[in-house]
Amino acid sequence: MSSTESATFGVRSTTAPLRRVLLRRPAVSGDFTAAQWRSPDPALLADQHSRFVEVLAAAGCVVEVAEPADGLVDACYVRDPAMVTSGGAILFDMGKSSRRGEPELLGSWFAANGIPVLGRLSGAARAEGGDMVWLDENTLLVGRSYRTNDEGIRQLSALLADEGARVEAVDLPHDRGPEHVLHLMSVLSPVAPDLAVVYPPLAPVRLLQLLRERGVELVAVDDEEYRAMACNVLAVRPREVVMLQGNPRTEAALRERGCVVHTYDGSEISLKGDGGPTCLTLPLLCG
Repeated sequence: MSSTESATFGVRSTTAPLRRVLLRRPAVSGDFTAAQWRSPDPALLADQHSRFVEVLAAAGCVVEVAEPADGLVDACYVRDPAMVTSGGAILFDMGKSSRRGEPELLGSWFAANGIPVLGRLSGAARAEGGDMVWLDENTLLVGRSYRTNDEGIRQLSALLADEGARVEAVDLPHDRGPEHVLHLMSVLSPVAPDLAVVYPPLAPVRLLQLLRERGVELVAVDDEEYRAMACNVLAVRPREVVMLQGNPRTEAALRERGCVVHTYDGSEISLKGDGGPTCLTLPLLCG
C-alpha cells in the first residue's frame, strides 16, 4: 500500500486526485442578511448542499460532513478558515469579522479526527483559504486581498517553510471594495497542472505571467458567466471538475480540452452566498 493510500490527510496540490474532503452542512439559523447572503431558502439550501455531497461522492471522493454551525451562516464555506498541508492543518484568523469563530470549530474537528494542527495565525494576521492555490507541490500562490494581509502571508510563509514550501504572493484588485468578497479563487481555478480557468479582467498581472511562464493554458471566462461563478471550479483530479450549472460556454470550453465536467444546482448554496464549489470544500487528502 502506498503512503497516499494509507494516509488520512495531506495536501500539496490543487489539482491532484481529491481523495478525502471536508464539508460543513449549512446553518439553519443566523443573520444571513448581515453576512451579505441574498435571502436563501433554508430548505433548498440544505437540499442543494446534500446533492453537492452526492456529486463529490459519485466522483470518487471520500466526503466528511461536519455538523452545521448555527449562527455562523458562512461556515458552510469551509475552505476559508483553515488549510491542510502534508504535515497537518493551519488555522487562519479570518478577514471577515463575522467569521472569526470558524477556525476554532475546525480545530475541534481536526482534533477529533486525528489531524494535527501545525499552527494558527495570530495577532494582526488575517488570511482566508480562498486566497490560496498550490502552483506546484513546493509553491503556494497567495492572493493579498482585503481578507488576507501582509502579516498573514508572513506567518503562513514561516509555517510552510518548515515543510519545504514557499509562498508566492500576488495583489488582488479593489473590485467592489472590502465589504465584498474577492478571493484569488474567485478569478483562478487550476483544473490540471497545465490548464486553468481564469477571469482576466480581475486577474493580477503577475498571476497571468506566472501561469504563462509555466506553460499553463488559460480558459478565459466571460463577464456574464463570471457573475454566475463560472470561474470557481473544483478539480477532483486532473481534467475532471465540479462546477456550478448554468455556465454553458465555460463548460463547453473545458469539455473541448478533454475535461470531464460534473455540475450542480447552486442557486441557493452558491449564488446567494457568493461561494462556489471550491469554497464549499476543504481538501484533506490529495494525490
